[in-house]
Amino acid sequence: MNVDGELPNLKRWIVLYPVYINSKKTMAEGRRIGLSKACENPTCAEIGDCCSYLKLPFAIEIDKAYPRDFMQRGRVRVLLKKEDGTLLNPTISSRKQLMLRVAEMVPKHHGRTKKQEAAASTSNAGPSNKSGKGGKKRR
Repeated sequence: MNVDGELPNLKRWIVLYPVYINSKKTMAEGRRIGLSKACENPTCAEIGDCCSYLKLPFAIEIDKAYPRDFMQRGRVRVLLKKEDGTLLNPTISSRKQLMLRVAEMVPKHHGRTKKQEAAASTSNAGPSNKSGKGGKKRR
């Protein structure tokens, strides 16, 4: 930490794009961990919440895009080590360990569990009267 109490230079923090832990992406598209350990479509907010749970300082940069897929917006910067080299969280010593821990925690995120409960309750609503065919009637 600096004398002023502010966090050190953001440029020195580790960058974590959601693509790195996305199970929907291939290794060629940017996934960095095994498919069995990855999670489905993580967001920057979920990754940030996981970092705060792990007591790691983080900064979400919404305006930044993943270089291989510039439509993929947002990234998270995380501080793993203090300026003197000591770890902020002794259980996480590398970016790979951080990715694995975050990917493990994202499916348990409170926002995801609420969405799944809401989806389950609406899908059990019963059959609808709509035929499912759209468009104009043919003569």
